[in-house]
Order: sequence, then structure tokens, then C-alpha cells
Amino acid sequence: MSEAESSMQVELDSGKRVKVKAANVLLRFEKPAPADLLAEAAQQAADIDLDLAWEFAPEADFGFADLARDYFDASAGPVQQAAALLRLHDAPHYFRRAGKGQYRKAPEETVKAALLAIERKKQVAQQIDAWASDLVEGRCPDAVREQLYRILFKPDKNGPEYKAVVQAAKAAQRAPLDLLQAAGAIDSPYQFHWRRFLFDQFPRGTGFPDLPVPEITDDLPLAPVQAFSIDDSATTEIDDALSVTGLGQGTVIFGIHIAAPGLAIAPDSPLDKIARERLSTVYMPGWKLTMLPDAVVRAYTLDEGRDCPALSLYLHIDEATLEVLSAETRVERVPIVANLRHDQLDEVITEASLTGEALAEYPFAPELAFAFRLARHCKARREQVRGRPETFNRPDYSFRLDSDGSREPDGSEPVLIGTRRRGAPLDLVVAEAMILANSHWGGWLAECGVPGIYRSQASLAPGVKVRMGTKPLPHAGMGVAQYTWATSPLRRYTDLVNQWQIIACVCHGRTAALAAPFRPKDATLFSIISSFDATYAAYNDFQHGIERYWTLRWLEQQGVDTLDCAAMKDGLVRAETLPLVLRVGGTEGLPRGTRVRVRVARTDLLTLDVHGTLLEQLDAPLPPDAGADDAGGEGEDESALAAGLSIAVEVDEPGDSDASTAAPGGTASS
Repeated sequence: MSEAESSMQVELDSGKRVKVKAANVLLRFEKPAPADLLAEAAQQAADIDLDLAWEFAPEADFGFADLARDYFDASAGPVQQAAALLRLHDAPHYFRRAGKGQYRKAPEETVKAALLAIERKKQVAQQIDAWASDLVEGRCPDAVREQLYRILFKPDKNGPEYKAVVQAAKAAQRAPLDLLQAAGAIDSPYQFHWRRFLFDQFPRGTGFPDLPVPEITDDLPLAPVQAFSIDDSATTEIDDALSVTGLGQGTVIFGIHIAAPGLAIAPDSPLDKIARERLSTVYMPGWKLTMLPDAVVRAYTLDEGRDCPALSLYLHIDEATLEVLSAETRVERVPIVANLRHDQLDEVITEASLTGEALAEYPFAPELAFAFRLARHCKARREQVRGRPETFNRPDYSFRLDSDGSREPDGSEPVLIGTRRRGAPLDLVVAEAMILANSHWGGWLAECGVPGIYRSQASLAPGVKVRMGTKPLPHAGMGVAQYTWATSPLRRYTDLVNQWQIIACVCHGRTAALAAPFRPKDATLFSIISSFDATYAAYNDFQHGIERYWTLRWLEQQGVDTLDCAAMKDGLVRAETLPLVLRVGGTEGLPRGTRVRVRVARTDLLTLDVHGTLLEQLDAPLPPDAGADDAGGEGEDESALAAGLSIAVEVDEPGDSDASTAAPGGTASS
């Protein structure tokens, strides 16, 4: 519209006028109209052969008008010049910008590499289209099947397999998991849950490297005791055993003997690195992944008929008052004379037989009677500190698969679900013994100035969780002044770490702080705590999920379609005879503990969802506190108990109980 020395005024097609610097003007023309020029230039630009233009372009820098005159003719006008400019601008792999309107042709090697990349990208796009088409039609490409768990749970949004699933899900208007299941990508629900867990936690596989079993070189004294362990028949990692000597003599020596792999496995050794990577044994019905190689477990488990290396705590106890007079910790070899089994003796070793009200015809009857007396005494004292008694109103559930246990389950095995009331006599004996040891050793580490890994709880107020740290703080839920985990070193890494620290105290006494593997404020300890917390929670989540799978399988196998349940809150109900929580419409307003009968309408083994409908409200209500456990103040997330599986694919755009785990009777240690 007008022009000055260094700028001009330009009118756009919209009628808007703008000021443009003269230096930014590439092309001046009077006609055709700007919109017509651009339309004609775009059409002619598409016809320019880039290979031919590149071949005849000068080696030196050149302007777009020069290329237009060389390519079209010497009188190339504004349309041809604009076409050359558009084509040059859209082909950076052939021509590089060298200034305003100036270009330089790229080296031949660069052009070839760029063309190869463009062709490869085109082929990938075609492959994505083909895979997406197969998925929509109900066929799963092998490449998508191989990347299934990464696509669903840790997607690479630039990966072609992920893009194919997203594209297919949009086209079919189906959820990704539903689409993949329909296409046959998932072999079985069980394998889906199992492989997902391995993908998350064991990306390099579950096998162990071939390492020799370390031997204990120290000459350990033989303990003058006859020790026995109490576990389930399926337990292979036998961490703890008990002994009782001096009955009838006024002072009884109560021995708590813990397997001592810490005497052979050195910190930062290859075996330690394996244990620190796994951090815990993973338990599930019919199978487990041990923290340590089987050969190491066999070498240090407390098997009967062997003199086993052990870390022993001896408590000298007044037989009449059950007061602890003194305590001593030793490193020694302990004769293990028997491995008692819960599932074989729970019906025989009863409270009546242990208190003398019934005949006690089983091994170690006097020793077990004293241990039971002591356990009840310790529990009563802890409850006095807690300010209220511990209550365990729900049973422990055990899962037994009809298989020999020599191979991984495939999810089709018949499953048996059994129960054992928590707090049974043998459970109580072992639980209180382990609490005694963990509390005493936690205090002793503090006296010696040696750091350890502690579990603490500030109070029993709702929402106050158990925390792990390096300071010996009170554990309100347990009712003790301090509490460590040191009694399961074959299956928990924190216990192995604490065992190293305790052994240093045994061997070095007051100078233990200088010799212990971990010093005060050691950053490694905090790193271990952080890693263990996250990993242990993930393992527990998997165990709960896979037990839910087997519970739903049991419903199918037994043909059970009605359940008697107790109302919880927010429409959740808990089955009275199964470890199952589900959401049932119509129960939202019922008081907690109300008994109802529910029809199981549908179960989904892949998402672990259960759909139930309310049939009737039963007459006999449960007591107000029934169905709820006081597990040291570590409450359940009730909503999570009934939650199904969540899948991470986006199609828009690319608490535990210390009291119960102290005993080996629960599912987690069987």
C-alpha cells in the first residue's frame, strides 16, 4: 500500500494492514492476487522434482529465484519463484537455509541418509496401520504380543506397537485391554497377572547367577539345647526356632534361635547384591520367589537333625513370675531336633492341653506349655502399654493348589482355601517370641551405639501408620519401646542387615559401632529403607491380587453363586468365609456389620472385578467390632480391597501388620 526507506505497509487478504520491514521482504509482485499466487505456487511446487533440482543446483549459496530461473525458465515469474521458495523450504534434507531466501544444497551422504529415514518412517507408518487393522479384526500381531506389558503399563508412546494399539482402540471404540483380550494377546488371566508382576519387578528374569554357597569359617560353639521350630509344612525358609531349659529349677532359660546367613554372606558380596536387589521373598499360592538362592537357603535354614549356625537370644526368666532376669545374645551352632508343623498340630496343641486342662500327647509338651504361659504374659503386658487389647476377629486364609509344587502354576489348578483363627496357641507362642527378640535386640543396638532398621508407630490414632527409620522409637501398635525386624534374615533383607549389626555387637561389645558394617547416619541404610518400603509394598500388593484371583477361581470351581457377607462402608461387603471384599449395590446405607446374603452375578479374572447383587438382609447381626481386626493400628484401605485392575494405556494422545507378620502362621510366610 505504501513504502518507506526501511519498511512498507502491506494489506492482507483479511483487509488487515501490517507494517513489514523491508529486509524481510523476499518477493515483490503486482499480480496475481496474493491468494491466487499462493494457490498456484503450491500446485507448481508439488511438481518440482527434488532430485533433479538438487542435481543441477549450484554448489555455492543460491537464492530461490535463481533456482526458479534454472528449473523453469529464465523468465520465471512470481508464481514460479514462490513455488521454488515453498519447495526449498519444505525439503531441508535436500537444501539447507543459508539466510533469508538463500539456500545451500546438502551433501550427497546427508541426502541419502535423510531419504532412507523418510522411507523407513513411511514403512513404520504402514506397519502401524497394518497392526491396527489386525487388532480391529481380532488378530494380535506377534510384535504387539511381545510388547504387551510395556504397552499396557510402561508405554513408550513413540513405539509403533503402542501407536498401533492406540489407533486400533480409537477405530474400534473399545478399551485397550478389552481390544487386546479379544485379539488373543492374553493367553490366560493368571499368566497376565504373573507376567505383569515379573515385568514390573523382575525385568531381568527370576533366575539366580551360579554362585558358590559361602561357608562359615569361624569355629562356633555348640549350644547345650534341644531346639524346635514351628512353621507350616510348605515352609522351606525356616528362620526361627525355640528352646526351653531349666524347667522346675526356678529359673528357666528361654532360647530364641534365628538362622544366621549373616555369618557367611558379607556386605557388598555378590550374594548380598542379589539379596539387596530382591529385598524379600515373594509369596503366592503354590509358588514363591526366594530372596536367596535355594542352595543358600538349604545351607542356613533351621532343618531338623542338623546343628545349624544361629544367632541366639537367651532370656533368663523367673519360672514363677515370668519376669526376665537377664538376657544374653550368642553366635553358635544350635541342634535343631524337630520341625513342628502348624497344619499337623493346630488341632492337637490346644489351649486346654497347654494349660493342663486336657492331656498333652505331643512332642515338647512341657516346653510348649511354658512358652504358651510366657506368650500370654508378654501379650498382656504389651496390651497394658497399648491401652487396649489386640483383637483378631478374622481368620487367616491359606491357599493350597492341587499340584506337586515343582513348577509354576498356570492358573487352572484346583484350589483349596482353608482357615486358621489368628492368635491360635502355636501362633501366639511364635509371635510373642519374635516380638521379644525384635524388641530386645532393637534396644541392645541402641545401647551399643550401633544403628539399625526400626519400625515405629507414634500412636494408635486413626491414620497413624507404621514407619521405618534408623532411630529406636516406640511402636504403639506393638506396645514396645522399640521394634526391629531381625528374625527372618532368610526372607527379608532388613532382617539380614540388622543381623549383621547385632553380630557386630556380639563380637565387639562396646566398640561395635566402629566395627559394624553400617555406621550412624549411614546414607546406605536410608537407601535400603526406601527401597525396601517400596518393594515390600509391591510384593504384598501382588500377593493380595493373586490371592483374589484364586478366590474367584474357587467360586468358579465350586459353583458358588451366593455368599453370606458383612456390610462394611460405602457399599462394600466382606464375605464371612472367604478372603473376599466386593461392592454390592443397595448396601450403602446399612450399618457396619450388618449380615447380608449376596448373589455373585459375574466375576472377571482379568480385572479381578466381582459384581454382586443384594438378595436379602439376614436376621442375626454381627457384633459391632466383628469383621475388623486391630492390627497394630495399621488400617486397611477398604476401597482398595474391592478394586479391580487399572490399565495405563492412554488413547487420547501419544499397610501391613507387625503383630501378624512376626508369626510364621500367616499366608505371607507359608
